[in-house]
Amino acid sequence: MDAPVNVPIDHPDADTEWNDILRKHGVIPEKPPSPTPMIEEALVEARRLMHENRLEGKDLDELDELEDDEDEDFLNSYRQKRIAEMSAIRTAAVYNQVYPLQKPDYAKEVTEESAKAFIFVLLTSPTGTNVESRILVEIWRQLAYKFGDIKFCQIQADLCIEGYPERNTPTILIYRNGDIKRQIVTLRELKGLQTKQSDLEQVLIQVGALKHSDHRVARKEEEEDPHPTSLRSSKPSAVANDEDSDWE
Repeated sequence: MDAPVNVPIDHPDADTEWNDILRKHGVIPEKPPSPTPMIEEALVEARRLMHENRLEGKDLDELDELEDDEDEDFLNSYRQKRIAEMSAIRTAAVYNQVYPLQKPDYAKEVTEESAKAFIFVLLTSPTGTNVESRILVEIWRQLAYKFGDIKFCQIQADLCIEGYPERNTPTILIYRNGDIKRQIVTLRELKGLQTKQSDLEQVLIQVGALKHSDHRVARKEEEEDPHPTSLRSSKPSAVANDEDSDWE
């Protein structure tokens, strides 16, 4: 019996004439295509998208400042698009406040209403000592005023769900089209006591209640903490008492 012949093989990925012969006869597999063209194509596409979306998120004043840098027709077209978006938002902004909930009205005010818009429900702590709950109550008011096309509701947790653990408050329930799309139990899922309005705005974007390009979304340079002391580090005070009085 003849002994098997050992065919010398260069590195199988090497571009050599010998490897080409071996590939032709099926001794070694075809060399996989180089990823370089695909990477270059992806980079070109990324640059194209960046250029096309370079005006996303800019308000009308910022667009006016770009008159010397952008094509006039393109800028006017984009300005009209932005005006139309702002008009649509104003038309849809029918809420603009935090709605106190009562359990008997929950189905109508939340589940059924979610066919029209995103509904965000805040389950608050029954005590005045839950700092996370107090922080979120304040942020809730700011969000409701800023995003009037989204309905923000609020109810004391144990009045909504009997026996609901206080340790799980605050809890956020997000509804759309009759279903719960997401729930957030306490601020640990966000930034704890350092949670800001901008963090909640990112949640609005993640669930689809806002677009990334929405001109109302806070930018990093605009972020600020309106109550760094009174809510995050102080002992329970008039803020908590005010919260309790809202739901009596």
